[in-house]
Amino acid sequence: MCGIVGVLGTHEVSPLILEALKRLEYRGYDSAGIATVDAGHLDRRRAVGKLINLSDRLVRDPLPGRSGIGHTRWATHGGPTEANAHPHRAGPVAVVHNGIIENHSAIRAELRDRNRGPESETDTETIALLVETLMADGLSPRDAVQAALARLEGAFALAFLFDGEDDLMIVARRGSPLAISHGDGEAYVGSDAIALAPLTDRITYLEEGDWAILTRTDAQIFDAENRPVERSSAPITPEAGRIEKGGHRHWMAKEIAEQPAVLAACLDHYLAAEGGIVLPEGEVDFSAVTRIVMVACGTASYACLTAKYWIERLAGIPVEVDVASEFRYREPPLTPGTLAIFVSQSGETADTLAALRYCRGRIPTVAVVNVASSSIAREADIALPIHAGREIGVASTKAFTCQLAVLAVLALHAAASKGSEIARDVAELGRMPALLSQALGTEDELEAIARDLAEARDVLFLGRGAMYPLALEGALKLKEISYIHAEAYAAGELKHGPIALVDDSVPVIVFAPTDALFAKTASNVQEVMARGGRVVLVTDAGGAERIEGAWRVAVMPTIAPLWAPLLYAIPAQLLAYHTAIAKGTDVDQPRNLAKSVTVE
Repeated sequence: MCGIVGVLGTHEVSPLILEALKRLEYRGYDSAGIATVDAGHLDRRRAVGKLINLSDRLVRDPLPGRSGIGHTRWATHGGPTEANAHPHRAGPVAVVHNGIIENHSAIRAELRDRNRGPESETDTETIALLVETLMADGLSPRDAVQAALARLEGAFALAFLFDGEDDLMIVARRGSPLAISHGDGEAYVGSDAIALAPLTDRITYLEEGDWAILTRTDAQIFDAENRPVERSSAPITPEAGRIEKGGHRHWMAKEIAEQPAVLAACLDHYLAAEGGIVLPEGEVDFSAVTRIVMVACGTASYACLTAKYWIERLAGIPVEVDVASEFRYREPPLTPGTLAIFVSQSGETADTLAALRYCRGRIPTVAVVNVASSSIAREADIALPIHAGREIGVASTKAFTCQLAVLAVLALHAAASKGSEIARDVAELGRMPALLSQALGTEDELEAIARDLAEARDVLFLGRGAMYPLALEGALKLKEISYIHAEAYAAGELKHGPIALVDDSVPVIVFAPTDALFAKTASNVQEVMARGGRVVLVTDAGGAERIEGAWRVAVMPTIAPLWAPLLYAIPAQLLAYHTAIAKGTDVDQPRNLAKSVTVE
């Protein structure tokens, strides 16, 4: 997800904006730029690649001004070139944009008829060209932006600067998050609180369809119907501005290591001392629920698939899991008695948010999110924070385990509402932070296995029951940061096609705790080994004794089988991390990926 920063300041803003953009690097990007207004003169600097390239450009060619906007771009329309980098400019207007303008081609065709051709391949430049055209027709900056917003289709967060306007910035949001704030004679704009944390201690999140006119002393906010509105502000926590690796080589390593602590913090919010469940953020009534629909994307969808096993087993409620990008367009029927649960780390995932809006007002909605101030959290009937803390690495790790924990809590709560006894399972769940700490102690042996995995071109993952979603997550982790092709299958499906891929060049990673399905999984392992497959067996001490002949074995602590996915997430993550290290890839910012997907 791209990053936006804007400042109407009392000092030179280019250094402030550059530092703020650095705090947004974790989102992923491939170019960056800044535009300023200095004594009425609008100018900009852009560069491809990391922010150090933009910093070098500013040293060689300074960009003065006390009003400015900045952007880190992740390429969508048009490749990562300086011409495609933001800010985009057309005559007297400059703009930065997060999102996608779906009707940009039609608008471009219209503008081309007026001899206003583009200089880039981006959809964003179309916005600048449209506003320039409207201003050329005699409209003021405010009226031109208002008229342009009415023409745009798609998702956007926007910030505009204008030639000749040292004390004016216009911003807008539809689909992509944006926040504003004021300090001592200064105004700030950011797509993320972390960007603004050192500059201000309170921010106002614009709501869907809002746009605002900012000066150094005032903010006029309008809703989607252009009516003046007031929006409340919220404090920025001190933690928002602190982003340190704590001695770790990568953010991903730090966040893997943090999992016992953040899982304990998460469970402290939801597990009662007497063995029950507490939902301090709002009661979820399962008594009348006859069906649950769970919607998410990527890693979060695998957390939902895991929760399906838990909820159906513990509470006996049928669960459907849907990928948000399919759910939103399929327009599935929503019958009485259905509860919808939406899971998103950022709380801004575009497809998940759209799916929530489809369900909102028709059936009860619950959000499981890491960012309590996010759009999904604000728009759901009930929001349950996962308390993972800020996750910087693109590959989700601690957010995944905390999502699993909150979904486990919901499964237990549903079971209790149906009259089941849950005290034993609650107690076993409470032991998980300590067991995760033990699992982290196997990192050295997992690193040794990963060095061998780094030589492979293809890797298969197998699991049964609730370990099947964990296999899917393991495959996703490996391919997204090491770029090794990886696929996951339910182990029982092995003979229905995937076994044709097995030979002595394809490692097969099997997650196999000694649960009720272990004997079945062991048979699948034997089938793989009989065909020369190199099995990486991730199991516990009992499983390691019962299966002989594996190529590599990683032994995890013995655990209550119900909660094994929480524990086995650790080896899945560490194998991917160390394989990527061995291959020399960019672990925290893998190619083509962004931390949060706020556009389709």
